Amino acid sequence: MPDIKIFTRDEVAKHCSEGDCWIIIDSEVYDVSKFAPMHPGGEQLLLEFGGKDATDDFYGLHRQEVLVKYARLKIGTIADEQPQIDQPASDAISKVPYAEPSYWLGYKSPYFNESHTKFRKALRAIYSKVKPEAMLSEELGKAPTAELYRMLGEEGVLASQIGPGPWLKGLKLPGGIKPEEFDYFHEMIAHEETARLSAPGFSDGISSGYSIGLPPVFNFGPKHLKERVVPEVLLGKKRICLAITEPYAGSDVARLRTTAKRTPDGKHFIVNGVKKWITNGTFADYFTVAVRTEKGISMLFIERGDGIETKGIKTSYSPAAGTSYITFENVKVPVENILGKEGQGFQVIMYNFNHERWYICCAIIAGTRAVIEDSFKWANQRKVFGKRLIDQPVIRNKLGSMIAQLEPVQNWLENITYQMCNMPYAEQSQKLAGPIALLKFQATRVAHNVSDDATQIFGGRGITKSGMGRNIEAFQRTYKFAAILGGSEEIMADLGVRQAVKSFPKNARL
Repeated sequence: MPDIKIFTRDEVAKHCSEGDCWIIIDSEVYDVSKFAPMHPGGEQLLLEFGGKDATDDFYGLHRQEVLVKYARLKIGTIADEQPQIDQPASDAISKVPYAEPSYWLGYKSPYFNESHTKFRKALRAIYSKVKPEAMLSEELGKAPTAELYRMLGEEGVLASQIGPGPWLKGLKLPGGIKPEEFDYFHEMIAHEETARLSAPGFSDGISSGYSIGLPPVFNFGPKHLKERVVPEVLLGKKRICLAITEPYAGSDVARLRTTAKRTPDGKHFIVNGVKKWITNGTFADYFTVAVRTEKGISMLFIERGDGIETKGIKTSYSPAAGTSYITFENVKVPVENILGKEGQGFQVIMYNFNHERWYICCAIIAGTRAVIEDSFKWANQRKVFGKRLIDQPVIRNKLGSMIAQLEPVQNWLENITYQMCNMPYAEQSQKLAGPIALLKFQATRVAHNVSDDATQIFGGRGITKSGMGRNIEAFQRTYKFAAILGGSEEIMADLGVRQAVKSFPKNARL
């Protein structure tokens, strides 16, 4: 970077021609002479601001990160002036109203403590370094690299998204959190911070597959698999995914057709069939697979090898998620790789459903909050008809509606998380299946409404994949994943009410 000097505004005003063009942004001086011909909006646009203060116009066209990217162009500051616009570190806690859950905005909470703050800040710092690669992978549709995945494993980021349990023993966790103090609120924060990357395909590429594919192994796998596979996955050395859905069977698991037939010597299963929409499948090393044996629905652990073919499926978010179509053709699997008991695979599948749906709630609510933060910022800096957008009553009404819908689902999520921290699994299964299903239903409805209002606030930028509205466009294109994966909205609403009916008192009357 050049030496930073001090200039007067009159001195800057002299540099206003082609080949000699300086501009002022928030009391800081940038020499854009050589950059101007490469400016994506055209050289003439920059020349129009030569020698002038371009602060308002800059923030009407660019995200603040552009200043960070082109910091090398900064040559000085304006005499006797100080920047008026805050440029927080990428890992800082936001000060924008409603941009963070209330505890991190200074409100009291019965749930959180300093341990959770340390954890959030440490994880955000890690992700701030990951974000450039995340955005590039999202754009190019490239899977998260093996090197990045191992780093996330070594830093404890992967382990923090799998829940508290004995599998965390001896592992490093962000913020120096001890495995024995790690709780579901820490995990909730992990999912929130992953969602804040605003790179939906990439985020699922580093979290979704293993967070639902590994639990069947550590909950139901034989000792030899637990000892080998669980550490490999949590440390980022191997990747795993859950393969249940088929072209013929989604929520209706009982209809799946993939078969596993025993060999004559009884030592192996021969697996044949297809799976579809399997997140992380294109790059997974291991698969936890729902199959049909002679005893019924069963779960198998299968390693990538001969007879397994994975093809990417084009969906509305980035191929970085590794969404796949998987073909199993005469795949030989040791009978010791069965997860749980043969014929009782449905119990294995159901065992983690509440946790999966809760995790989806954590992510979609955090993603919705990030959209509201962007919308609030944009409404304060965008000027139309001589006024900021925020000065228009209709925009304030939209923001008010967005916030008022978000905060109830955040509070419901925190309440359910508290129950998870204080209920044994059997009690969770009995009492939380319905509330989690209804929360997921409501959270994705809120995401739908917030996405729609945010797109209207951003206008054309809200449907553009780059620039000011890129996070809004990405959310608008991908929020439906949360409304479908893990159980569709219709199934969730129905399940929530059916669970409530089970405990409805028979003698209750109006």
